[in-house]
Amino acid sequence: MIITHKEFPNYRKFEMMYEGRPLTMEVGKLAELCNAAVLVKYGETTVLVTCTASARPKDGIDYFPLAVDFNEKLYAVGRIPGSFMRREGKPSLPAVLASRLIDRPMRPLFPTDLRNDVVIACEVLSVDRDCSPEITAMIGASAAVSISDVPFNGPIAGIVLGWDGEKYLFNPTAEQKKNNRMTTTIAATHKKIVMIESEADQVPDEVMYEGIVQAHEHLQPVLDLIDTMVREIGKPKFEYEHASFDEELFEMLVNNEFESMEYCMDTDDKNVRESRVNDWITMVQEKYEEEHPDMMQYMEEILYKLQKKVVKKWLLAGKRVDGRAMNEIRPLAAEVGVLPVVHGSGLFTRGQTQVLSIATLSTLADAQKLDTIWEEETKRFMHHYNMPSYSTGEARASRSTNRREYGHGALVEKALEAVIPDVEDFPYAIRVVSEVLSSNGSTSQGSICGTRHLLRPDPGRRRLHHLHRHPGRRGLPRRDGLQGGRHQEGHHRHPDGPQERRPQA
Repeated sequence: MIITHKEFPNYRKFEMMYEGRPLTMEVGKLAELCNAAVLVKYGETTVLVTCTASARPKDGIDYFPLAVDFNEKLYAVGRIPGSFMRREGKPSLPAVLASRLIDRPMRPLFPTDLRNDVVIACEVLSVDRDCSPEITAMIGASAAVSISDVPFNGPIAGIVLGWDGEKYLFNPTAEQKKNNRMTTTIAATHKKIVMIESEADQVPDEVMYEGIVQAHEHLQPVLDLIDTMVREIGKPKFEYEHASFDEELFEMLVNNEFESMEYCMDTDDKNVRESRVNDWITMVQEKYEEEHPDMMQYMEEILYKLQKKVVKKWLLAGKRVDGRAMNEIRPLAAEVGVLPVVHGSGLFTRGQTQVLSIATLSTLADAQKLDTIWEEETKRFMHHYNMPSYSTGEARASRSTNRREYGHGALVEKALEAVIPDVEDFPYAIRVVSEVLSSNGSTSQGSICGTRHLLRPDPGRRRLHHLHRHPGRRGLPRRDGLQGGRHQEGHHRHPDGPQERRPQA
């Protein structure tokens, strides 16, 4: 038997200090069969990031098939999973959000006509509470794709911006987070900011703006380090089969059918607009299909590009798509107490966007138990967002919750966390579900407005309006100091007994 020692001749290590903590990236030793693999260590947080791409494009699709997976393992924080099987199952909500956090700034930097499968996998191996695993994974993902042979117009780098009321905190430590009033994640290239995600507690606009400017400067050394890696060990980018598009047909439609597309879009009613667009498709198909028999396979992209040209033309002329003035918002309507039996309900409508939010209260024992690599172990305020296919007029069966729905639900939580009463003043677990009934605009903003209206604090009291106790609910005290909905005939339920009669909402 012959045994030899395995050598790693391509092993390289790149190092720097990033906001007072060591950042190292190692290549050439792990996951050798990938297009590229980088072991990133930031402080004692360790993430293995791999990038793989298929050799051939995927047939029959009109989008770039990118997948970003942030895989949390509880051994990274020295814990055994609490499930019956004692192993990790589907990704937790924070892991899904971390995947989206990395996906959003990177996806636009790939070629739009690339149809090869690309998978970026971030394996979290150890976690240092002072060093964000999301930022570590984002830097590693950027480095792995940049040094791989996958076409990419990067690199990017990420940083967390905080503010304690006096000074900015860059990649704040666990101790600094205790007094932090703002958590803003920023991703950027050398020249531009490509993504901002933030939650804050009443931070002035100028503080936010100046912090973003400074954060962009602070992450430049990381981009320089990745550039060094590309120069020294980067692979040549592979040639790929560009997704086909009929440029001749598109230019013909721009020249001949632009005004008819303007007519299709010149309405504030989404149903009317879609009906006109469908008629437009039928018309151009009859006129041009003989010369361009495969035109329908490009129709989605043609519509996107043509409508983009219409919108740009109108905006430059000071006109919005639905005819509103630049300072005019869509018609608004808001109601509370729209459903019987439930603890609270609110309906928010803005134009043709409509969201129904329903609240449920329970004791703190029903707060969500979290089994993740992050510090939080329980969550008292939960917001869940659902957007079924009928909300956009699509005929598509609903399946399980998708990543977008998880992300929008978390967005509402971040927006409202600062105004939820403290547990000492309001000792309840709160769950709000926002059901999107129709969508023609921002449904996440509609969910925030509906939930905020439903849960607005009672002036002069650390209570919440428009919520009431249902007699059949277990665990809730008999007198909860909460106001009922319409079906309670306007009476205010108060710990000291019935109070004055209040007008209907």
